[in-house]
Amino acid sequence: MEEKKQTSAVASRKPKQNLQFQREKDKEMVKGIFHYDEVPGGDLAFYYSKYKGDQPQRYKLKDGEVCTIPLGVAKHLNKDCWYPVHAHVVDANGKNAYKVGERKSRCHFQSLEFIDPEDFSSVDPNLVTVEKV
Repeated sequence: MEEKKQTSAVASRKPKQNLQFQREKDKEMVKGIFHYDEVPGGDLAFYYSKYKGDQPQRYKLKDGEVCTIPLGVAKHLNKDCWYPVHAHVVDANGKNAYKVGERKSRCHFQSLEFIDPEDFSSVDPNLVTVEKV
C-alpha cells in the first residue's frame, strides 16, 4: 500500500514538471519573418497568454517584417490562426453528396533559426477535408 502512494505522488509531479519545462521553452525568443496572408502588407495586433497566471502580452506584427517573438507565440501563429470554409458538392442527381471543409490560414511565422520540427510544424494552409453526407 505504501508503494502505491509513493508511485502516485511521483506520477502527479511529472505533469507539473513537464508543464514548467514547456512554459520555459515557449518563452524562448525566436527570430523570423511574419507573413499576414489575410491582409498582405497589413498589421496584426493581438493579445496572447497561454498559461494560467501569465499576464496577456500585446503583439503588433507587420507583414513581411523580421521580428523576434517567443516560441509559443510563433507556434500559435502557425497552428491556430486559421478559419474553416465549408461547401457542399452536388452530385449528378442534384443531391448533396459531400461536405468539403477547408482551412484558410490567416498568417504564419517563418523562422530564421533552427527550430525542432516537432515543436514548430505548421498546419498545411491548403488542408481540405471531405466527408460523405
